[in-house]
Amino acid sequence: MEDISLHILDIAENSVRADAKLIEIMLTRDTEHDCLRVEVIDDGGGMDAATLARVRDPFFTTKRKKTGLGIPLLAQAAEQTGGKVTVDSTAGKGTRVQVTFGLRHVDRPAIGNIPETLITLIAGHPDRDYIYEEREGERSFRFDTRELKAELDGVPVTEPAVLTAIRDMLKENTKIV
Repeated sequence: MEDISLHILDIAENSVRADAKLIEIMLTRDTEHDCLRVEVIDDGGGMDAATLARVRDPFFTTKRKKTGLGIPLLAQAAEQTGGKVTVDSTAGKGTRVQVTFGLRHVDRPAIGNIPETLITLIAGHPDRDYIYEEREGERSFRFDTRELKAELDGVPVTEPAVLTAIRDMLKENTKIV
């Protein structure tokens, strides 16, 4: 995959397939430790121990295709920068994927278009909730669809004007590159 936002989309889509109702996505840029952290946490069905043990195997998938390249490609991208991927999951409880990249490493993929990734998730799965949090030094930004849906008072998040407003707000507030 070309950039980190596409990896995030892949993981979040896996969360949706695992029947997650809440998907949390966090990006942290830590210049002091030369680290970019990405974390995706869901409350979906989780994985049993046998599935979790094979999560890095590119020839294993629980989907109807022949390969499961998402986590293996993500791990390769992270490890090329001195980082790593950890996946914690419990059947019936959910999954947590943590990724670290060397922030200034020449091989670190670009972050990509986080606003469009989030819009894709929200528009494609409006029955799910998403929290996006971004941290860099003292600056932080948090977006929670549960709060937005409460403010919309029954107006669907898929309304074009709502999606445009969300996109504009995300573009204005997402700063990590």
